[in-house]
Amino acid sequence: MCSNSVISGQDPVGSHPHVHSEDSLRAIVNRLSRIEGHIRGIKTMVQESRPCPDVLIQVAAVRGALDRVARMVLDEHLSECVARAAEEGNIQAELEELKAALDRFLP
Repeated sequence: MCSNSVISGQDPVGSHPHVHSEDSLRAIVNRLSRIEGHIRGIKTMVQESRPCPDVLIQVAAVRGALDRVARMVLDEHLSECVARAAEEGNIQAELEELKAALDRFLP
């Protein structure tokens, strides 16, 4: 999520600024907001002593939604950041950064 400048921030290792398009940022933030609401709903279910299987089904739904957000971020990163790094001749550093992130993300 690097080009089409609108909102930017320095990545944790500081190799390059990440600039997000407004559309990408909005789509990701909207999905995260829905997930946040879903989690609040699960909390309410627990507080109301709803059946455990019902709670677990909702937890699974949130996990799936988070996985879809991660996929959106990864897709954007590959199409924007990795492509830009390839154009700039800095692909190796970008791939190492991506690998480090995936090592933490994947079980």
